[in-house]
Amino acid sequence: MRKGIILAVTMAMLAAAGLAGQGKSPAPGKAGKATEGKLETATFAGGCFWCMQPPFDKTRGVVSTVVGYTGGKEKNPTYEQVSSGRTGHRESIQVTFDPAQVTYEQLVDVFWHNINPTQADGQFADIGPQYRTAIFYRSEEQKRIAEESKAKLGKSGKFSKPIAAEILPAGPFYPAEEYHQKYYQKNPEHYHSYAVGSGRYPFLERTWGIKK
Repeated sequence: MRKGIILAVTMAMLAAAGLAGQGKSPAPGKAGKATEGKLETATFAGGCFWCMQPPFDKTRGVVSTVVGYTGGKEKNPTYEQVSSGRTGHRESIQVTFDPAQVTYEQLVDVFWHNINPTQADGQFADIGPQYRTAIFYRSEEQKRIAEESKAKLGKSGKFSKPIAAEILPAGPFYPAEEYHQKYYQKNPEHYHSYAVGSGRYPFLERTWGIKK
């Protein structure tokens, strides 16, 4: 759905590059600051990856985020290839976090609060296998937490349909092109218009009470 607008904004972004250089979270904070200790990684597919970066960036304990592609067999895929829906990859986000500041369970909660958990064919106006939701676990502990969280949400009575997000083993993650990274910062007006027009922000406000 976004393919038609990508080319139009890319040239403007490249021109601007020479001049310059959201969700329910445990607590507001800034990515990039970590305490001493081992960092961990979480990977989620929540539809349009533009829309998944802001809430994780604003979560205390998140050190960094990168949007990209995972779940398919194509090596080093391009946006054009993934957007065709034939690579098996999904638009995803890789989150590096400090477990001393934020738990994996809390990050899973951020994920649920920024998607439509019951939509099986994509997310909002973006339809296709590349937009289907998933939690990609990197350990048996992450798998257990994700499965328990999904079951809890399903039994909460919040939704009348089953939770559609899949829980899958993590595979290779390929970072997306630079113009996709931190898109909400590079093109804030266009990003906000897209997030509203796609139906994501209205859904989050209506369902979770999250004002964007």
